[in-house]
Amino acid sequence: MAVRGFGDLEAAVMDRLWSWQQPPTVREVLDDLRRDRDLAYTTVMTVMDNLHRKGWLTRQLDGRAYRYQPVASRQEYSAELMRQALDGSGDNATTLLRFVEDMTEAEAEAVRRALKNHPESGHG
Repeated sequence: MAVRGFGDLEAAVMDRLWSWQQPPTVREVLDDLRRDRDLAYTTVMTVMDNLHRKGWLTRQLDGRAYRYQPVASRQEYSAELMRQALDGSGDNATTLLRFVEDMTEAEAEAVRRALKNHPESGHG
């Protein structure tokens, strides 16, 4: 699955899906999105169908409507975007150093813990 940043409406739909415990229908997503913007049912249906076709959502028929669920978590999606940005940087080491310079102490500590517990990092 090729990863790239979602478009504005795709991102809004995915944000809703990632935050819900139960897979929603198009109507449920539309009702939630209408709090912020005026959208047509067919617009949201098309976006969700496109996300399904691209491999970002699974769907299961529930009566006459599909219920949609993300294939990857928000964190998995973000990590893949970070991986693509790193791969496209031309200089992974310098890019990582610049990224680390902007980290908070809590973020840096989380990375230290992750590296310590990562079996391939050589630390642990």
